[in-house]
Formats: sequence, C-alpha cells, structure tokens
Amino acid sequence: MATSPDFCPNWVSSPGDTITDLLRERSLSDGDFAREIGTTLGEARSLLEGRTAITLDLARKLQRCLGSTVEFWMARDYQYRQDVARLNFADRDWLKELPLGDMIRFGWLTPPPHPSQEVAACLRYFNVSTVQAWRSTYANLQSITAFRTSPTFESRPAAVAAWLRQGEIIADSIGCRRWSPEQFRSTLSEIRPLTRKRDPDAFLPVLQKSCAECGVAVAVVRAPQGCRASGATRFTGRAKALLQLSFRYLTDDHFWFTFFHEAAHLLLHSHAALFLEGVAPSSTKEEEEANEFAAGILIPKRYTNELLALRADHHQILRFAKKAGVSPGIVVGQLQHRKLIKQDHLNGLKRHFQWH
Repeated sequence: MATSPDFCPNWVSSPGDTITDLLRERSLSDGDFAREIGTTLGEARSLLEGRTAITLDLARKLQRCLGSTVEFWMARDYQYRQDVARLNFADRDWLKELPLGDMIRFGWLTPPPHPSQEVAACLRYFNVSTVQAWRSTYANLQSITAFRTSPTFESRPAAVAAWLRQGEIIADSIGCRRWSPEQFRSTLSEIRPLTRKRDPDAFLPVLQKSCAECGVAVAVVRAPQGCRASGATRFTGRAKALLQLSFRYLTDDHFWFTFFHEAAHLLLHSHAALFLEGVAPSSTKEEEEANEFAAGILIPKRYTNELLALRADHHQILRFAKKAGVSPGIVVGQLQHRKLIKQDHLNGLKRHFQWH
C-alpha cells in the first residue's frame, strides 16, 4: 500500500510489532526467536518492545529468521525512530502539563514499557485520539466551569482534567438507579448521621450506596499535583449524576461540607454546568446558595441560636454536637467559618484522615 509523504499519524508502530506478527504466524515463542537470532531472551524482548535499535548485523539476522530484506528492516527501524522523534517533539509539552508521576503513582495509568508510548497511553486514559482532540475537550475548563480556586495557588487545567477524568472512570463502574432529585433530597437527612462515623472505610460505602439509589455516583479521587479542586459535580447523562470529592484537606468538616455543597449544585442548579470547587470563597449566586444549603443540612436552623451562643469550650461543643447529631469537627468548622472562634482554635476536635 502506498503511503502519502504528508501522512503523519499520531501513533507509532515499532519494528517489534511487525516481528511479533511474524512470530505469531510461525507459532514461534519469544524464546524461540531469541535462539534464532543468537541473543538473550531479555535482549529479544527489548527489540520486540521497540527499545533496541536495529543495526545492520541485526537486520541480517532478521532477514535469515523472518524473511524480507535487510533494507526493509533498516528502513522499518529508521521510520519508527523518525516517528517517535516527531511525536515526542510535537507532544512533549503536553506531557509536561500532565501530572504524569501522580497518575502512575495513584494507579490511574500503567507505566508504558517505553517513553515513546507515553503519549499514546495518556490519550487512551482520556479516551481521545489526538492531543488536539484532548485540547478541544479539556482545554477550555475555565470557560465551561463554575471554577472556584485559590487566587494564590491556581490549579493547572491539565491536572484538573486528569482528576476529572478519573472521576468519570470510577463513576462508569458504579451502578446507579435513575436520577431522582426528590429521593436524593430526602436521603441527605439520612446521610447526615454518617458525619459521626470516624472511619472513611465505614462511612464511604454507605454514602456511595445511598447516593447510587438516587442516581448519584460518588467518586472519591485523590487530587494530583497541580489540582486544587476539593469537589466537582456534573451530569454524565440525563439519568446519572457524578459527585466527585478529593478529600483534599483530610478533615471531616471540609469533607462533609464539600459533599453537601456539591449536593446542592445537583439539586438547585443547571444540569449542563460543571461545578468545580477549589479553596477560595466565591461570591457567585450559585456558590452562596450551595454554601447556605450545606450549612443548613449540617446544622439545621432550629439549632442556630444555640450554635451562635457557643464559645471556644470543648465540653460545650461536644454536648452541642451530640444534640445536633453531627461530629464535633463540623461544629468547630462552622464556628470558624462564622468567625466565632479563631481558625487555629479547637482543631483537635476535627477528625483527620490519611490516604492509604
């Protein structure tokens, strides 16, 4: 088949791919192949994975073992190296944008066997065919998002995109009933007592199951470097919502406030919007409504006067938290938010979590 000189695919195929096909046709194993060309099994596999360049001597061995000509094998390797260089040059800046180390460390991405395959692996992760397609899908996060982040520490869009994508992947694996706003609203009052449970391994499965019954997939995804989001909500279809949490601050007051804040977006605001929460307060109408909703769920209005009368006293707060049916950390967080106590006071009453 003739190839146009202007044909520039966004993928590479090493000579090892051709060798593998030929070995399969001949029912030869990797060990058989290593013996045929007089090399070790490790060296043979390095060639199959595209990590070993084809020299003139090796091309002659391939000709004797698999057929074709020395010129074919030399040209095959040369074209592969050129394609790798071209793609690496074109896409290396994109890879630098991604939190690649954390994506691998968190298990989102399997380390490719060769650096030349990193771009392809990342494209598969995002379920797009080209870097340009990725940019069309994710690069306008600022414009398509109700984006709330810190004025001091700005999130990198590529890191946020990686975090959001992992939420989608997890949500796809969660079976949900059809979205029911009425059922979800009533379920929130049943979820509220979970704030008193200390262990995320105990309360997260219950939280996810309760929400799934209402059509909401709850995905807890650790934020990679460069992503300062604490939560996000969006509808993945008419019948399914995604509520994504990062556990970023690793304290119970932040986690639960963010959950109920995100729940408010699902119930009160546009299903076409992506709401992304960072670390700075927002003055938008939607954010104010979500904040008020979350505060009202955590500490209902009938307890407001008692809350406002509290002082920085452990025993008072513990008694009030028990009466209100929430964790002491949530009470401390609300008092700090209302500036009734200082930000560094009574933080020992908050529950602190750790990532496994």
